[in-house]
Amino acid sequence: METSHWNERLHSSPRNDHRTDWERDYARVVHSASFRRLQTKTQVLGLGDGDFYRTRLTHSMEVSQIGVSITKKLYREAEESSPAKRWLPHPMLMNTICLAHDIGHPPFGHGGEVALNRCMLPYGGFEGNGQTLRIVTKLEKYAEGHGMNLTRRAVLGVLKYPAPFSQVVDWDLSGGKPTPDRKTEVKRISDLRHDRYQARIPDSSIFVACDFKPPKCYLDSEHEDVVLLWVAKDLPEWTSFSEVFPKPKPNRHKRTKFKSLDTSIMELADDIAYGVHDLEDAIGVRLITRHGFTDWFEHNESGLKRQARLQPLLDALFEGNFDLFTASLFDNGTPDRKRAIGRMVGYFVENTVFRDANPQFLEPLFRYQATFKSEGGGLESDVESSLGVLQGLLVDLVIKTPAVQQLEFKGQTIVCKLFEAFATDPKRLLGPRDYERTIQGGGDTSTPRVICDYIAGMTDDYATNRYQQLFAPRDGSVFDRL
Repeated sequence: METSHWNERLHSSPRNDHRTDWERDYARVVHSASFRRLQTKTQVLGLGDGDFYRTRLTHSMEVSQIGVSITKKLYREAEESSPAKRWLPHPMLMNTICLAHDIGHPPFGHGGEVALNRCMLPYGGFEGNGQTLRIVTKLEKYAEGHGMNLTRRAVLGVLKYPAPFSQVVDWDLSGGKPTPDRKTEVKRISDLRHDRYQARIPDSSIFVACDFKPPKCYLDSEHEDVVLLWVAKDLPEWTSFSEVFPKPKPNRHKRTKFKSLDTSIMELADDIAYGVHDLEDAIGVRLITRHGFTDWFEHNESGLKRQARLQPLLDALFEGNFDLFTASLFDNGTPDRKRAIGRMVGYFVENTVFRDANPQFLEPLFRYQATFKSEGGGLESDVESSLGVLQGLLVDLVIKTPAVQQLEFKGQTIVCKLFEAFATDPKRLLGPRDYERTIQGGGDTSTPRVICDYIAGMTDDYATNRYQQLFAPRDGSVFDRL
């Protein structure tokens, strides 16, 4: 693979060991506190808290394995003269990007993300992928002020959406652009150190979740120093690469047009892991029953259309027979289901290709992409359509169920109440290290953003415990660790 300026780091460090740049990146991710916390952040709320079901950590490990498999498959099939041989990522680099892709996601899954975005709307919003960029470049305690200090290419790989919050948000979908009052405007450090400070707090911790879904983006706090002055440095095509679609879909935020080659591989791996492995968990815990499964595929015209979209996968793996597919998942226990799941993952991996998707770019990492095979040249390939059916199944039969939605609502309430408490009296309730990062405590970060960083870094259990310490009358002790 080609390296050039892509293996540079924002903060140069001495080279006195035997490892490659990509191996050093990998080590920094797997040894980070942010990565360890993924072990107690649930992948899908409601699937259980036992030792079998997937957490964000095991999900990230599976994404990593699938991402490396895709990379090796594409490299194996490429001709010697193909740009794939030159520009496909090293497997260790792909490992790093996939393992890091979820470390910015807050407690309680996407519900926690929506809650933090609502609390942070007056101060730049919140988005989980944007928080990942913030962690690897600023927050993680490896290089002072530079986070994990990863290589430029690794940082580009985790930058899933190359546009800032302010460029893609539709304020009409978020209750209109909020205007912080005079107390909450970011003043000069010298003015704030002795001021009494109180952040603007949402009127209620109860809200309609769909009103506050964040756009897919990075945060404006990383726009200048991380993205423009580091990732995009010496890349004249960055302005075009970071473009958004001019007309978003109705009731949606704007979307970015492009992603890097490495990001495209990671996203394929993430989609496969979500669509296939999370299905395995949902069946294992009986959130998806055989009756519910068959009814979803056979009920009315929509169900028959779903079967038709799934047919390429059925033809390839199950003799074209939907009943055989169903039996392999439900009838003969875990071994047959595990074999079926493994074959499905293999099917999606083997149907990926390396494409010259954006020939208008000269930069190879912008120009080339990994995608699913497309026989008819349409916008969506048959393979992608089959995977989309499995993802839709999970949304309808797991994510949207009342039991899971109630858990999500509970998590959102915990996040909002914690934010309200910390914002009301940060000096009293934040830990000393976090308070010292705030402008009021002598640091250089706005208090709401420090509070957001603190809550986003919590595990599900830690957030629940902090809530109980602060709000449950009979919980809490001076010996509790904060």
